[in-house]
Amino acid sequence: MDESTGQRFPQQRGTLDLTGIESMDQCRHTLEQHNWNIEAAVQDRLNEQEGVPSVFNPPPSRPLQVNTADHRIYSYVVSRPQPRGLLGWGYYLIMLPFRFTYYTILDIFRFALRFIRPDPRSRVTDPVGDIVSFMHSFEEKYGRAHPVFYQGTYSQALNDAKRELRFLLVYLHGDDHQDSDEFCRNTLCAPDVISLINTRMLFWACSTNKPEGYRVSQALRENTYPFLAMIMLKDRRMTVVGRLEGLIQPDDLINQLTFIMDANQTYLVSERLEREERNQTQVLRQQQDEAYLASLRADQEKERKKREERERRRRKEEEVQQQKLAEERRRQNLQEEKEKKLECLPPEPSPDDPDSVKIVFKLPNDSRVERRFHFSQSLTVIHDFLFSLKESPEKFQIEANFPRRVLPCLPSEEWPNPPTLQEAGLSHTEVLFVQDLTDE
Repeated sequence: MDESTGQRFPQQRGTLDLTGIESMDQCRHTLEQHNWNIEAAVQDRLNEQEGVPSVFNPPPSRPLQVNTADHRIYSYVVSRPQPRGLLGWGYYLIMLPFRFTYYTILDIFRFALRFIRPDPRSRVTDPVGDIVSFMHSFEEKYGRAHPVFYQGTYSQALNDAKRELRFLLVYLHGDDHQDSDEFCRNTLCAPDVISLINTRMLFWACSTNKPEGYRVSQALRENTYPFLAMIMLKDRRMTVVGRLEGLIQPDDLINQLTFIMDANQTYLVSERLEREERNQTQVLRQQQDEAYLASLRADQEKERKKREERERRRRKEEEVQQQKLAEERRRQNLQEEKEKKLECLPPEPSPDDPDSVKIVFKLPNDSRVERRFHFSQSLTVIHDFLFSLKESPEKFQIEANFPRRVLPCLPSEEWPNPPTLQEAGLSHTEVLFVQDLTDE
């Protein structure tokens, strides 16, 4: 195992703890994408968890929405020092024709080349790849001690700065400019500059030789290099509030950045207050909506219970009505059956008939009914006679007193064919009792 691999294992475990990634392979792949920069990898992972697209899966490119036309933009330009002394002016005058000729021919060549082959930087195909490539080349040349680069597209950096209400410092690197190397080595990588940038703003950087950097260059329209632009949310638009151009020294850069932030801090404070007010209004509106929905649900529940109560009463009324109809049909059927029994009764024997039996029936309502029957008639005739009476109960049994017994007037297992009056042991005159069995 080489030394670099051994140093990366703790980085993988740290990333596992911070991001919750369970797979060591996935963790290693994430760190490799971010050039083994734990802070950038964790930032990108947390952005994904918050619903922000990963910088390695950017959304389709959109036009840059930055206000650069504000006349109140603070601009600070550092001019190159003038030659000093006779020797300095002499060298300057000698080199001036060569420098003028060189840059003139170079501009003419670039201008002519555009007609032959379009500038490849005008087509942005892999913006994240442009950022990562610039980071790698920067670290190879100037080391790893530098401000934390935002590892995402320019549009994503704008969106994050807008969402988090933070300053966004944009650095456009001119590879061919004579001051770029000194600025990066001595100013941008200075410890105090790194501390200020990392603690108070987001930092996005790219080379103008890359399509993504060229696209931003066309939007910000720098005049010279090194070029820095401070962008923030102002009047609800992402606005350039400061431009720093030229070879600026570390202390001067810190002073200029601090001045720009102090001068525009009130806009961020105002925007935070407005956001809090909007959030409170939104929360209040949400609470009102929830209260309205709760009231609506309560009203709907009351209406549902009323409908159920009306339905219950309707079903109860229908049930009572059906019971009444059923009872009416039952009574009607019972009356028809009584009439049929009455029509089927044999005629009553005369009092002079020696084979007749005089029976007095005592009904449950204490009324008495008297009728004659023939000894040869079945006890069923007695039951049919009593059943045909209007005042007789629906179900009953006939009892004799001496001896006390129940007369088998209807067919049963013991008496499939009820006996005759004579077989039942009745005398010429009898008193029988009718026992109501309707409720049993």
